[in-house]
This record gives sequence, C-alpha cells and structure tokens, in this order.
Amino acid sequence: MSEVMISASSAQSEPVLRLENLCKSYNIGAPNEVEVLHGIDLSVGQKDFSALIGPSGSGKSTLLNIIGLLDQPTSGELYLLGQPTRVMDDESRTALRGNSIGFVFQFHHLIQAFTAIENVLMPMMVTKGKPTKEMQDRARGLLADVGLEQHMDKKPDELSGGQQQRVAIARALMTRPALLLADEPTGNLDTKTAAGVFELFRKFNQQFGCAVLIVTHDPRLSATCDRTINLVDGRIVQAP
Repeated sequence: MSEVMISASSAQSEPVLRLENLCKSYNIGAPNEVEVLHGIDLSVGQKDFSALIGPSGSGKSTLLNIIGLLDQPTSGELYLLGQPTRVMDDESRTALRGNSIGFVFQFHHLIQAFTAIENVLMPMMVTKGKPTKEMQDRARGLLADVGLEQHMDKKPDELSGGQQQRVAIARALMTRPALLLADEPTGNLDTKTAAGVFELFRKFNQQFGCAVLIVTHDPRLSATCDRTINLVDGRIVQAP
C-alpha cells in the first residue's frame, strides 16, 4: 500500500508542463541561421495562473507555439503531463494537444456559419464525430458558466466582441484541458469586458484545476496573475 501511495503522490507533484534547456533556431545550417530561444527551463504546475510577458521580438510567440505543440524545438525537451514530446510522431502530438491543451487567442476564430453551441462542440466533434448528449450537456453548461445561456443558438455575427470571446473560452475548455494557453486574449476588448474575461480564466482555473498561461502586453493583467514569467531576447530573466 505504501508503494501505491508514494506513486500517487509523485503523480500529483508532476508539473503539467516542463521545459528543459529548450532552444529554437531558424534557417538551420544557412548563413543567416538565428537562434531565437536560448536554453529555456520552465515548469508550470497544476492550478498555476501565470503571465508570460516580454518586449516585441523577445520570442513569446515562438515559445507559445512550442508549448502548444504547434511547433517543435531545435533541441531540449518539452514534457506535457510527464510525456516527452520531441520524439512523438505528428499523430501522437496532435492527439496530446487536442486532449490536454485549450487555446484562446486575441482573435476568437469562431466559425461564422455555426451557432455558439456548435462552435463550443467543435473540438469534441473533430475527434469523436457526432456530439453525444453528454457532450451537448457539457457545452450548454460551459456557455451558462460564461453567461451565454440565452445566446447559445446565435451565430457569431449576432454576438458582441466580448460575447464571442466568451464563446471561444468555453470552446477552449470543452475538453477539460490540463493547460489553457491564452495569447493576448483581451487585446481587442474594452477594459470592463477584458476584466470579465480575466475573471472567467480565474474561475475555470479554480473550478477545473487547469493551469493557465496568459501571453500579454498589458501590465495590469500580468500584475493580477500569481506569477510573471519575463522573456527577454529569448531567455527567461524572471520566473519565480
């Protein structure tokens, strides 16, 4: 019994995300080869609520694409839920990304021909086909959680910008991801609406226990996160 308890404790302490000496270069082998990420070491634990900040050109977008398994590092390793990802084939990486990571962008990328609830269901429909009653109930619940219970049958052009972003948040959470990545999620919103979106991130961070990593240029937003990761010239200079 003691061995089982030790094993369970170890599993709980495993970070959601761990980067080890991660580097990224472009134009490898060419005269104009450039390294944009230089030996990144970073851990993000369960229920972490963090901001990634840094000046333009610091490598934030490159790092976010690698963390989101949309790109691969040149060297080093990225562990997601304890699994090393560099050696994975494309199919395995896509499956891990779809099951474990939720994305929210500055531009919500909703499908205009679909209703709000259909947009929220999309991540599950891609992998599982026709939505089940359980999937539909979960989507309705998420839309209720973001205050859109009365708008779930409306199409994006019938919703305000803030409402569309809330649909995008519900969509990102449909798979109950271990990690939520938000790239400038309030960049197109007014101050009041942005504050409401941020509170939704907090709510789901606490409710579902998903780690949240927000890329932002807004110092007010980063100041309210529990942790700020500062990326400068492809190196982390502050990551308490």
